Amino acid sequence: MPQKVAIESWDPDYGVPSTEQAEEPDVEVDAGVEVPEERWGPMPAQAEERPGVLMFIDGVRRIDANAWLEDGRSPVRQGMFASFAAGAVRVVHQAHVDRIEVRRVLFAPGNPEAFATRAGTYEPFGVASAVVDASSSALQERLAASVADDADLVVVDGPLYRRQHLPRTIGYVKTHRVHYLKGRPAETIAALAEGERTPVFRFRTSWTRNAWYLRLPGPKAHAWSGVVRMEATADLPLDETVALANLTAAVLPRHASKPHKDPRAPQNLYPIAGLERELRRRLGDALYVERALRAAAG
Repeated sequence: MPQKVAIESWDPDYGVPSTEQAEEPDVEVDAGVEVPEERWGPMPAQAEERPGVLMFIDGVRRIDANAWLEDGRSPVRQGMFASFAAGAVRVVHQAHVDRIEVRRVLFAPGNPEAFATRAGTYEPFGVASAVVDASSSALQERLAASVADDADLVVVDGPLYRRQHLPRTIGYVKTHRVHYLKGRPAETIAALAEGERTPVFRFRTSWTRNAWYLRLPGPKAHAWSGVVRMEATADLPLDETVALANLTAAVLPRHASKPHKDPRAPQNLYPIAGLERELRRRLGDALYVERALRAAAG
């Protein structure tokens, strides 16, 4: 019996697995990587050489529909149609989109079949829908790997996880669900002026990385206004990590967005914001894609 698909009538957002972050595992923090903890204080941007080629990587995902699948060989099972896009912005003198990849995937237990629609073909992925986030990260990882050798600095939107092996690549974290520092290091974050960074520290959860906080230019409504966390692989020598930290403090504030142009300012950097808009456009109109799925399901 050919695969039979029935598209769920509810808006897919109502059936999406929880996006709440899992509880953070035990954290080990070493605040004395660059300077001893008792000497922590804001560090002004250094006059480092600007990168010749700066790359920004971002990705988006969308749940297009939930569905029920049956093939006559196994019980009816639930599936999920999702679309992913990842892209890179190249900045030399001006910013322009360097490359974009789009994937459409059908997630379902067992061995689902490819599902063709007029909006594109959904590749089968025989696992539970919980891997949606992982699939999005994998697409960004592949794209970052393809541009890393051509750039002097690669900024990946989000944590560096699974991309630690890429050269000259840092993770750019805009939101802070967990506060990793205490005491004088935590006070240093509140004391940061625009363009200043904290010393480099190291922390370990399920993986180990070096990190530092940087304050971008913009209104300071509270201690964490405009603060972002940068992540670098823990495998780099300290002097190279410090050079990366100084480079981000010198370069990234120039790309900070303004509140009258972006509600997520200043953390949503202009190259990332522009790329995100283009990625969502490349996913296609959500209603058109849903109608295409329903038409293909019959």
